[in-house]
Amino acid sequence: MATRVHSFTDDALGTLDATGIAEAIGAGAMSAAEAAEAAIARVESVNPQLGATAFECFDRARAQTSGSLGSGPFAGVPSMVKDNTDIAGLPSCHGSAAIRPHPAKVDFPSGAQYLAQGFALLGKTTLCEYGLTASTEWVDREPTRNPWNTYYSVGASSGGSAALVASGALPIAHANDGGGSIRIPAAAAGLVGLKPSRERHLDQPGVRRLPVNLVAEGALTRTVRDTARFMAGMEATAPSPDLPRIGNVTGPGERRLEIGVLRTSDLTTVAPEVVATVDSVAELLVAAGHRVSEIAPPAGVQFSRDFTLYWGLSAALLMLESTLSHGRHFDPRKLDPFTKGLAKHWAKNIHKTAPAVRRLREIPALYDAAFEDLDLILSPTLSHPTPKLGVMSPALGFEELFDRLEKYVSFTPFNNVGGGPAISLPHGATSNGMPGSVHFSAARGDEATLLQIAFELEEASPFPDITKASP
Repeated sequence: MATRVHSFTDDALGTLDATGIAEAIGAGAMSAAEAAEAAIARVESVNPQLGATAFECFDRARAQTSGSLGSGPFAGVPSMVKDNTDIAGLPSCHGSAAIRPHPAKVDFPSGAQYLAQGFALLGKTTLCEYGLTASTEWVDREPTRNPWNTYYSVGASSGGSAALVASGALPIAHANDGGGSIRIPAAAAGLVGLKPSRERHLDQPGVRRLPVNLVAEGALTRTVRDTARFMAGMEATAPSPDLPRIGNVTGPGERRLEIGVLRTSDLTTVAPEVVATVDSVAELLVAAGHRVSEIAPPAGVQFSRDFTLYWGLSAALLMLESTLSHGRHFDPRKLDPFTKGLAKHWAKNIHKTAPAVRRLREIPALYDAAFEDLDLILSPTLSHPTPKLGVMSPALGFEELFDRLEKYVSFTPFNNVGGGPAISLPHGATSNGMPGSVHFSAARGDEATLLQIAFELEEASPFPDITKASP
C-alpha cells in the first residue's frame, strides 16, 4: 500500500478548490457533468486505499448534473454528506455495523441545508461508530486511512470527509462536530475545519432538546475562501435568528486583535513540537501587529470529567435512538465495545449526571468571560501529533482508549459546550511527516473574525500541499 495517496491529475478539476469549480461551471468553462465525472473517477481511484465512502450514489450525481443546477453558491460542485445525516433515499448507518442499511425517508434539516448550496451528491462518507472516538476505526472492518500517510489516523469523526477532501477526490465535504469532529480530522489531514457557533445552522432532529446541545454542522475544505463561501451560503439559506450575521468574508481584516495564547492543558503534557507550532503562529501574529498574551486554560479538570460523563450519556441516548428509529434494522450485539463501554461508564456514574449537566450548562457564561478582553484564543487543536492507526482503536480496552482520547482532544470540547466557534488551520509539519495545525476560538457568533484571521494566516504561511514531497 502506498503511504501517500492523492487523486490530483490533469482532469477537469485539476487543482481547483470548490469556489474555483463553482466559478468555472458558472462561466461555462466546465460543465457540472464534467465535474461530476472527474470527481467520480477520483473517488474510485483513491477509495480502495482510503476506505472513505460509506455509500455511493454516482448515478444520482449524474442525473442531477444533467439538468438544471439551481442557484446555490456551489451549484454543480461534487460533494458528499457524512453518514450520520439522513438524506432521503440513502442509508444512514452512523458508522455502525449494528445498523443494517435501509433508505432514509426524508432529509434531515441539516442535510437539506447543506444540499441547498447546490452540491452534486456523490454519496456518504465514513465516521467512527456514532462519532464517539477520535479516529475513524472499527473492530469489524478496515479503517479510514489518512491520505498523507495511510498508516496514520485521519482523525474523527468526520474522517471519510477529511480523507476525500485532502486526497483531492472532493473539493469540499459535509462534516459536523460534537467535541472536535470537524477540527480533529482537519488537523490530521491538513485541512480547514470551522466549527460554527451553536445553532448557527439547522441541526439534526432532537439535538436542541438535549440538556446540552453540543453538535454544530459544517464542512471540511482545502482553502479558507471555500469555508467563507460555504458559511455565507448556509447563512443565506437559513440565517440564525439569534446570532450576528457573518456576511461574505473575502479576506483578512484590518483591525489588529487581542489574542490569548493557550499552550498548556490541565489533562496532559502537550507535545513540545505542538507547542512550537503554536509559538510559530504567535510570532507571525505579532509580526503582523496583533497583540498576543499567554493565558491559562479557561476550564479545569472538573469540566473534563463532566464532559466525559455527558459523552457517555450521549452514547446511551444514541443506542436508544437507534432502537427507536431503526427498529428491526438495529442489532445492539454488533456495537463496538467502546460504544458499549461509554454507555456503561455513564450508567455506573448515573448519580453524577444532574450536577454534571448543571455545571456544563454554566460553561457558556465562562466561555463568554474568556472573551471579555480577547478577540481570539490561539491553542493547539490536538495535544500531540496525529498517531498511527491502532493507537485510538475501539478494539483497545475501554479504560486505555478512554484515557488516550481524553488527553488527545483536551482542547476542542470547550467550544462545543460553550457554544462558540472555532477553526483548525494547517501550519507546518510534525516530526512524523504529517501536517501540523493550530486552533483559533472566538466569541459566540463571531465566525467572521475567525475567517479573517484564517485568511491572514493562509497568506502568511501557505497551507501544505499533498502533491509535494513534504507538508
